[in-house]
Amino acid sequence: MPIESNGDIDLQKPIYELGVTGVFTKQLDIALLENRADIAVHSLKDVPTQPAKGLTIIAALERGPFEDVLLIKDKSILENKFSQATIATSSLRRKSQWLQQYANHTLVPIRGNVQTRLRKFNEDAGLAGIILAKAGLERMDLLPAGHIVLDWMLPAPAQGIVGIACRTEDEATQTICAKINNEKSFIEGFVERQFLRTLQGGCSVPISGLAHLQDNEIEFQGAIHSFDGKNVHRIDYVMLKTEWQTGGQEAAEKILAQHGAKELMQLIKNKNWNNESPVDQST
Repeated sequence: MPIESNGDIDLQKPIYELGVTGVFTKQLDIALLENRADIAVHSLKDVPTQPAKGLTIIAALERGPFEDVLLIKDKSILENKFSQATIATSSLRRKSQWLQQYANHTLVPIRGNVQTRLRKFNEDAGLAGIILAKAGLERMDLLPAGHIVLDWMLPAPAQGIVGIACRTEDEATQTICAKINNEKSFIEGFVERQFLRTLQGGCSVPISGLAHLQDNEIEFQGAIHSFDGKNVHRIDYVMLKTEWQTGGQEAAEKILAQHGAKELMQLIKNKNWNNESPVDQST
């Protein structure tokens, strides 16, 4: 039977205002724990970094594109850093990084599945652009010509990775899933999610992370942005492949050691979404 997530049911509020973790995974977690399903297939970036008790991420498929892309109606607005335009995205991470580049733009939330968001964007003359994950558009064969890859924008941890969850005690299913596990994707996703978990972040925080495993080394980039994009802390960290189980935590600890980083994280975690918008008081 079809299962709808909380994130799919409530399409009015931005994700960060729903006030719960795992808005796209909770109902699937319940199905697993009640033995109504044996595996759950997720976009790994939507999975809480602390799985529900009794569940585990057992495998990851080969990673798709990790980049974000911009669909835009008039590219001229990108040529002037002082231009004014309205850009749609419900991701605080994307909002904060975009505002760092284009401080005069207004960012507005847009909800729904990919098709719904594309339709809203095309029908709303007031929207100049929309930011989406390249992987999702490609997988659904909806990536339009003329899209702009935002290679300067750091992605969400585990963006582009499909993860498979099952019950921790279900050894038979784990053995089967291990056969399709992509080691590179699994390790990269683990490092990125551990970085996020150590910072105690979720989908309501503008934290980004990207790990790249090549040969015996993992290159990691991470960042914490303020909601308005004016304050940012970055980390570039190289670890050995053998250190993958602790490397994300070490990178997080190093970025928190930067002057002002802990204070920024505290401001982010204390944000009250009931009273104000994260980036623009008028939206």
